[in-house]
Amino acid sequence: MAEPLVSNELWNEIEPLLPKHPPDPRGGAPRKPDRACLEGVVYVLRTGCQWKLVPKSNLWPSGSTCWRRFTEWTKAGVWPQLHRRLLNLLGSAGAVDLDRIIVDSASVRAKKGARTPAPAR
Repeated sequence: MAEPLVSNELWNEIEPLLPKHPPDPRGGAPRKPDRACLEGVVYVLRTGCQWKLVPKSNLWPSGSTCWRRFTEWTKAGVWPQLHRRLLNLLGSAGAVDLDRIIVDSASVRAKKGARTPAPAR
């Protein structure tokens, strides 16, 4: 059996942030566990593989199920909350070195008076 990608400590920080879902009164297949879906999400993020190419594993459901859960959690704002929570934990432990901060220029707009280019026709 493969080693889980999500430790118990990490799961304990993430679980309270995830939206709760009661069973569907219409029935159907039971919802896959959140932790298993998170394992699949972490697998995709670590390997860079496509959602549809997520290999079968006993640790996570299908790639499409993991993608739907990732999308749901994104819409619920889970990731910014988790980022803040983990930064606070690392900061409290003295594990954040502010001298080694990197800003990815692909996600930060360079202003300096330049206008945003018009959209391509």
